[in-house]
Amino acid sequence: MPALPPDSSDSPPPSVTRSSREDGEAALPAPAGARPLAWRTNALLFAATIASVLYTQYRSEEAPLAFRHACQFTGALLAILLAHEFGHYIAARIHKVDASLPFFIPLPVLSPFGTMGAVIRMRSLIPTRRALFDIGAAGPLAGLALAIPLYAWGVAHSTVQPIAETAEGVQLGDSALTLLLDHFFAPPIPARTDLMLSPVAFAAWGGLFVTLINLLPVGQLDGGHVAFSLFGPRQNRIAQWVHRSMLVFFFVSVGSFCARDLRGGLGLGHLGRHVNNSLFWLVWFEVLAMLGTFSQPRRSPEDPVSPLDLRTRGFATLGLAALAVVLQDRSSPAPWLAWFLGLGVLLTMETRWGALRASSTILDHPPTGAKPLGRGRAVLAVITLALFGLLFMPTPIGL
Repeated sequence: MPALPPDSSDSPPPSVTRSSREDGEAALPAPAGARPLAWRTNALLFAATIASVLYTQYRSEEAPLAFRHACQFTGALLAILLAHEFGHYIAARIHKVDASLPFFIPLPVLSPFGTMGAVIRMRSLIPTRRALFDIGAAGPLAGLALAIPLYAWGVAHSTVQPIAETAEGVQLGDSALTLLLDHFFAPPIPARTDLMLSPVAFAAWGGLFVTLINLLPVGQLDGGHVAFSLFGPRQNRIAQWVHRSMLVFFFVSVGSFCARDLRGGLGLGHLGRHVNNSLFWLVWFEVLAMLGTFSQPRRSPEDPVSPLDLRTRGFATLGLAALAVVLQDRSSPAPWLAWFLGLGVLLTMETRWGALRASSTILDHPPTGAKPLGRGRAVLAVITLALFGLLFMPTPIGL
């Protein structure tokens, strides 16, 4: 998951963040071992996350196999998340970047997985592009090294059921990678049947989904770290276009679903379902804007106050998402006209004060050493970013 921005109280002063060496690399921060390793809060949050994931999965199934399946899901998902987070942590320690242990985030019931993943706090600046690449790429690559075989094993042990028995459940999105793994490992799926993923396969799908989000080449997500290590400051402009493309994809997705219904003579009766199936891209457009705002330098008291702050974005995004769920089965156009009007107000504010401004810097990556990656790391960076394409799901979760 994304790293929290460096703690300004622990960052070295500007006079020591750059080196006078000819290669242009930043000076190394103080060794991570100089600070006692705090672990109690991390351990408590991890224990709470285990309980949260177990409870969320247990209540989603019927006895007598509910607890067994919940344990399988919890073990597989947390193993993937641990591999991901400790990939970051170990790479940070190797490069002597002062990083915390992962803070896991329990979220029972509200999250289909029972957790929002984890974050690591970087207490010092990442000094070089090589260190930035190693730390950014180590997490998703370590997580995928576990998620891919677990998905292959889990899908091989999944069951095939008639479509009538699975019609009421959510439909998990497919990526090029999952389709490839299904082709080689899934059991045959006859006509009018569907594949019901085993708990291990569902957990591994969740791990792949988390990796997809993290590999978005935006801001301080893992993909943003890797892209900045490869492209340097040019990545800030690329991040703007990638971020805005998520908003475009929301409208294109809703429009394509509605156009299909209109061609089939169904009208707009399923507009609510189509909005909800596309909502992931709109929500993450705003979530990334909030993360970018959160990681900005502290505002000076003399700076003008923007009306589009974290609280406004948060309430607006949560309100639109909650209202979309409530209106999902409403066919009347009036409530949805009001919903899109509210969305228009939010996007107008983004255009005037927020992420849609041409001069917006909220997704800019913090600078690091100017020396480019070596050839080997550059190739690995391209491969890591290409994995985003393999994991991409147009509709991650369908209703």
